[in-house]
Amino acid sequence: MTPATEGTDSRASGASPDLASPASMSDRKGLVLVPTYNERESIEALIAKILAQPARLEVLVIDDGSPDGTADLVRALAAKDPRIRLMERAGKLGLGSAYVAGFRYALAETDAELIFQMDADFSHDPAAIGEFLAAASEADLVIGSRYLKGVTVVNWPLKRLFLSYSANVYTRWITGLPVKDATGGYKCFRREVLEAIDWDRIHSDGYSFQIETTFHAWRGGFRIREIPILFVDRRVGISKMNRRIVCEAIFVVWRLGFQAMFRRRGRPDSALETASRKDAG
Repeated sequence: MTPATEGTDSRASGASPDLASPASMSDRKGLVLVPTYNERESIEALIAKILAQPARLEVLVIDDGSPDGTADLVRALAAKDPRIRLMERAGKLGLGSAYVAGFRYALAETDAELIFQMDADFSHDPAAIGEFLAAASEADLVIGSRYLKGVTVVNWPLKRLFLSYSANVYTRWITGLPVKDATGGYKCFRREVLEAIDWDRIHSDGYSFQIETTFHAWRGGFRIREIPILFVDRRVGISKMNRRIVCEAIFVVWRLGFQAMFRRRGRPDSALETASRKDAG
């Protein structure tokens, strides 16, 4: 390593009790986590666009030993700009473990109050960060949703879209998680949410990692809000979706469903919960 919806509110669970103005959120320090594997073609432009946003942001690239030299490029950028950090891992260890490593780093090595996660290929537009910040003024976890206002996905084949949409319906049905896009990967966490999750118990990857982190935030009583985003399929590179990731998600959803039946969740704030239901509906 180099230097690198639905809302609930509960003091007992560790959820952030304060509501901040949207303007004040842009003054809070944020760290954007970007896992990479062979993303040399897009990473420089992506970092530049993230850092150009009107917010106090830094970027942590978590590279899984990309053969195309992604880490070398990011290292050179970091030498010129202290807002850029690089974490190098030995090999292709998976998206979920990359995010866990990034979250641990954010908590242990930085004072970031807001931690974002996003893809490296521009399927998640950095220009939407301002909308995340505005939503974070009244939520602990903000999710960029592809299914909040209809379907806002561009360039996906029908089979892929059906799989993703069905996975979210299936997740809500089995777990009760009141989120339209539980498999989405564009998120903003308040620091308190990450501090409350036991990362030693999370080993899932891909779709299931996104579901699991949102599930634990919800079960912990944190306020969750979805905002609509436009998701554009990869401009460059190759999709990392495979059969193993899909099968893992099916298993993880059932495991979380059983947890939802037998474990109590944090105390919700009914007013925030009701307002967030209207937003998500």
